[in-house]
Amino acid sequence: MADIEALTIGAGSRVTMFFTLSLEDGTVADATENNEPFTFTMGDGSLIEGLELMLYGLKVGDKQCLSIEPQDAFGFSDIENIHTLPLETFSSDLPTEPGTVIEFETPSGEKIPGTIEVVKENEIIVDFNHPLAGHTIVFAVEILEIQAAVSRTVS
Repeated sequence: MADIEALTIGAGSRVTMFFTLSLEDGTVADATENNEPFTFTMGDGSLIEGLELMLYGLKVGDKQCLSIEPQDAFGFSDIENIHTLPLETFSSDLPTEPGTVIEFETPSGEKIPGTIEVVKENEIIVDFNHPLAGHTIVFAVEILEIQAAVSRTVS
């Protein structure tokens, strides 16, 4: 009988996995919780490209843990993404302590997170860079299931 080659992760594969995304010091930034795996399709935007790249070629049962440099993960902080906003633009019931992450809405209606950096008498400095920008991250995965990419034919 011929050996059946194990299905590996490729473009368009549907992947179910456990993962932990952490900083080099062990601080966990995101992870699957309560034994609930994460399922997504490669290339659908659920993961940034740098994280997806480390999954290509893995098979069911594979475990992998890699450090990913900032340029391949969430990039570097950009000074252009740090803004000073008037204190009166913040609701009085909104927490404004440094380190607090608040969801802001752009003029186009897009929702983006901002981290409060400094609170002054009449203004607040907010960092709109991704909270993991500038950090080397550690991405650990365990692959539970892979479904082959579905190819569509045009009639």
